[in-house]
Amino acid sequence: MSSLYRKLAFTNIKNSRHFYLPYLLAGGLSAMMFYNMSAIRHNEGLEGIRGAGFVIEIMGMGTWIIAIFVSIFLFYTNSFIMKRRKKELGVYNILGMEKKHIVRVLFWEALFTFLVTVGGGLVGGILFNKFLTMLLYWMTGLAESIPFYVSQRSCVQTVTLFGAICVATLIYNFMQIQMANPIELLHSTNAGEREPKTKMLMAVLGVVCIGGGYFISITTTNPLQAILLFFVAVLLVIIGTYCIFTAGSIAFLKILRKNKKYYYQTRHFTTVSGMIYRMKQNAVGLANICILSTMVLVMVSTTVSMYAGLEDELDSRCPRELAVTFEFESVPSKETTDRMIAELKECVAESGRSVEGQGEITDTSLMMQRVDGNTFDIVDDEFFDYSRVTMAAVMTRESCEAYFGIEMEEIKDGEAVIVTKPHLGLETVIFNGGEYRVTKELELHENEDYIVGLIEGVMYLIVKDDAELQRVYENLSATYASQPHRIGLYVEYQIGIDIDGTPQEKLECLSQVRADINTWQVDGVSRIGEPFVTFHVESREEDRESFLSQNGALLFLGLFLGMMFLMETVLIIYYKQISEGYEDKERYAIMERVGMSNTEVKASINSQVRTVFFLPLVTAVIHLAAAFPLLKRLLSLLNLTNSTVFVWCLAGTVVVFAVIYLGVFMLTSKSYYKIVGNQV
Repeated sequence: MSSLYRKLAFTNIKNSRHFYLPYLLAGGLSAMMFYNMSAIRHNEGLEGIRGAGFVIEIMGMGTWIIAIFVSIFLFYTNSFIMKRRKKELGVYNILGMEKKHIVRVLFWEALFTFLVTVGGGLVGGILFNKFLTMLLYWMTGLAESIPFYVSQRSCVQTVTLFGAICVATLIYNFMQIQMANPIELLHSTNAGEREPKTKMLMAVLGVVCIGGGYFISITTTNPLQAILLFFVAVLLVIIGTYCIFTAGSIAFLKILRKNKKYYYQTRHFTTVSGMIYRMKQNAVGLANICILSTMVLVMVSTTVSMYAGLEDELDSRCPRELAVTFEFESVPSKETTDRMIAELKECVAESGRSVEGQGEITDTSLMMQRVDGNTFDIVDDEFFDYSRVTMAAVMTRESCEAYFGIEMEEIKDGEAVIVTKPHLGLETVIFNGGEYRVTKELELHENEDYIVGLIEGVMYLIVKDDAELQRVYENLSATYASQPHRIGLYVEYQIGIDIDGTPQEKLECLSQVRADINTWQVDGVSRIGEPFVTFHVESREEDRESFLSQNGALLFLGLFLGMMFLMETVLIIYYKQISEGYEDKERYAIMERVGMSNTEVKASINSQVRTVFFLPLVTAVIHLAAAFPLLKRLLSLLNLTNSTVFVWCLAGTVVVFAVIYLGVFMLTSKSYYKIVGNQV
């Protein structure tokens, strides 16, 4: 008896191949993508490579993202197929098959589907794993040999995940059959044909949610707040999108219908009335397409921007080829700093390199809170108000001239120059109780200091000399010592130099500099003058490796997930075209019976189909435009402050995606016209 159920299941899949083939293909590709992401994550050879730690973390995050979205996507697609097959299952029931027999047929169908998708996905994943790993290594700058191997752990994870999805969809299908009677199954594809009701509350909620998400994106100027509010904005836009497509579109169409001058025209009459029913039946699917399209655009554009803007990020992060920062408990003397520079140059020369430029800066920096008007005090609360926080740095006129490359007039006692963003327009400034007359205020722009990209409020207090800087530091330390959540406050002295040589030679010089500086001070006794608390060395070439590893991994993940979301979008569009085809075939006949010509019918339906399927793309682009300010702030946290790079990558991504979307629409339209037949 079981052989009969197997044959029926196989025959059903064969006869419904226009439903199942895309589903099997998407399931197989999903299994392949999940296996590859997991296999790269658990590649033992990757763990021993320098700079691969971040890559492993990104791949682990990607594995979870793929698992979540594949589960939702395959479950949604299965529910669509079941909706189209209920009439067929109803016929089986009327012809004498009991529900338990139908359930057995569904079980074998699910088993066939599972074996094909997982089996095909694992074979494809194993075959393409080395190629994808090579691509990842190339993107991240990892130069290691890649042996062919099969990850048993990833195979088990793939089988487990897709087995769980199969069981969940099978239970859902069983429930659909058990709860429905044969008559309902026969007429299920025609259910819900009554005119949809206007849900004004949901429509208003949709407008409010999208407006709230847009408001957060446009008005949030502090990147630290952007991190906290990003997911809130995303959630609001997702909820708003579903509400707008489900209720807002219908409400808008009914408003057009009430306009008699507009509605009672041949072209508008059929288009508006047809669109009302289309939006009712396709709202959730179209909202899914819109959200998936937005995800593709956001992920690909941001990751491509970071990869393309690597040099700009390095320029922001490392203005000099090599930077050594020392932390002191007081302002170091001129004798000490001169000795440090001399020792550093000698060390560079011993490594075979020569110094091509240098700069130095002495300052102390900390988070300050703008209390009122011109008053700035130390932040005294662990949970402070980000909107009032300012990153403050105190430096001498000499350091300021070297740091910003400008010439300044002499500063007298009790005076200060401030360099700020945003412009404050202050005549006096009270800084931790000390009052200064502001002789000049210079406004700082984002391309002048990468710190400006990290936090909205930035202020440099420029004082007369080292003696005044020491006095300010002592006052700050006294106040800071009483704070319960304080961290160390020090005077930072930084030497920045540019050196010649190849990237490898610069890295060798870096290693020698680090080793040499470790000998400058032993057990708190310094051989270069005053003792320092600690030091750290930063190199452009070392950061290049780190940034390339980070940005390459993010680009790989962005393209990988972008392909997955695009695949899901394509499949949803395909199923929507099929659904439209079956429904429009009956609508054509009705329209022609009431006197409309074939040309008028075709023009009306084509207008509706184009509007419905391109509405998600237009909405996704609008979402992306509204998200631009927030995305720009988030990218600044990753050192990408060059907005031009982001704009070009964003525009390029939209154009490429729109071309792919148009191509998918044209290809899937063939299935639509094939179903409709000769009526068009």
